[in-house]
Amino acid sequence: MKVLSLFDGISCGRVALERAGIKIDTYYASEIEEKAMQIAQRNYPSTIQLGSILDWRGWDLPDLDLVMGGSPC
Repeated sequence: MKVLSLFDGISCGRVALERAGIKIDTYYASEIEEKAMQIAQRNYPSTIQLGSILDWRGWDLPDLDLVMGGSPC
């Protein structure tokens, strides 16, 4: 599954998907808080960090299976 998580925080959405038994092939994250991104990358080094949601027009993403978000984090 290809997932885009908006306002990703420390990737709690990914934790929930994994606990539900959902296989994640590619995980894209939009987050701007450095500490949160550091924790997410430590726990999930394969996460592709996209930066600010304000830059969404510049993202070159494949077809996604799931878009999720939790604003504000």
